[in-house]
Amino acid sequence: MNFDTEIFDIGSAGLLGFGEPTHVEPAFGWTRNELFAELAGRGFRSIALESDRVAALVVDAYVRQGAGTLDEAMGAGFSHGFGELEANRQLVAWMREYNENRAAEDRVAFHGFDGSMETMNAPSPRRYLEYARDYLGLDHDVAGLAGADERWHRTEAVMDPDESPGATREAGDLRVLADDMLTELYARAPEMVAKTSQTQWLRAETQLTAGLGMLRYHRQAAQRIEQEARWTGMCATRDALMARNLLDIRQVESRRGATLVFAHNLHLQRNTSRMRLGDMDLEWSGAGAIAGSLLGSRYAVVIGSLGCDDTIGMPEPEGGTYEGFLQGRVATRGFVAPSEVPAATTRIDHTPAHGYFPLDRETIAEADAILHIHDGAGYRGGLPNPHPSTAPQLR
Repeated sequence: MNFDTEIFDIGSAGLLGFGEPTHVEPAFGWTRNELFAELAGRGFRSIALESDRVAALVVDAYVRQGAGTLDEAMGAGFSHGFGELEANRQLVAWMREYNENRAAEDRVAFHGFDGSMETMNAPSPRRYLEYARDYLGLDHDVAGLAGADERWHRTEAVMDPDESPGATREAGDLRVLADDMLTELYARAPEMVAKTSQTQWLRAETQLTAGLGMLRYHRQAAQRIEQEARWTGMCATRDALMARNLLDIRQVESRRGATLVFAHNLHLQRNTSRMRLGDMDLEWSGAGAIAGSLLGSRYAVVIGSLGCDDTIGMPEPEGGTYEGFLQGRVATRGFVAPSEVPAATTRIDHTPAHGYFPLDRETIAEADAILHIHDGAGYRGGLPNPHPSTAPQLR
């Protein structure tokens, strides 16, 4: 990549967030791939995507151990439909090639840091809790308490608190059971690690954490409160789980190297996240705001910005907007220091179909850098070098 990376300082950051302003524009995924190829040559040893953490274990087993096939990894290793994106397929294939014939400690790892919650539904906690139960050799009747998976997964369970199982007595019993299993998992860690492995113990903890996250999310969905407050709470609960996952991933990866984190800007920005949903205005702290408050300088974030792209119907930005200024400053793709972006207006020429969240003053001020793509249509691939020994130095 011909980017001037000297305009921001990674410094001691163990987590480097790279945000995209919309999931609709593929150029950010392709750019992420090139950026990670460079970072892998500078000591980064893992990447974490806005995808289900448990599902991502399948991808990690493929890229690090060669378990299964690329098609299997893409089919089972992603949530939110992200396994269908060509940029993600290229990333996974490249990581597998990069790891070939490398020592285990030098291989790059793949993580998800989200749950499998969608806007319109969220799954049952059953399978996550049963995994941890079986690992510990217990005989709890998780399925009996959880009931049919469909009662949790159906759209009505998220949209209507009266239809949610999240506040039922059985759900409360499941939360107590899950919490007790988490305590037992830690209490028996010496025994279980010796009997299995640290990797298998961590896998059980990941499953159990996911199950507890689902129970908390469904509990919030069941709150009989004003709708704006209920949806705000669900957004906050999801991002709290994402932040917890990032902190866990950072702990696991801390001895090997830094981690690149890729997600929507709303999840990675340091400032308050805001979203208009129907007639509701939601505000909450995203995973980046939470992680940033706890990690300080060990968390850095690059906010993504898009100029135009005819293929998704994004027009040229108006000159008085933040994106308009960047469009005149950046000819192709490039980093811009937040201090160099003058006061401007917020872009309003996008539609809900774009899924675009425009830049604003607060987001820019709290970022370490802005990565602006002038025209997204110009970036649809290009294999990164699996041996990036000549990549430019990052400070």
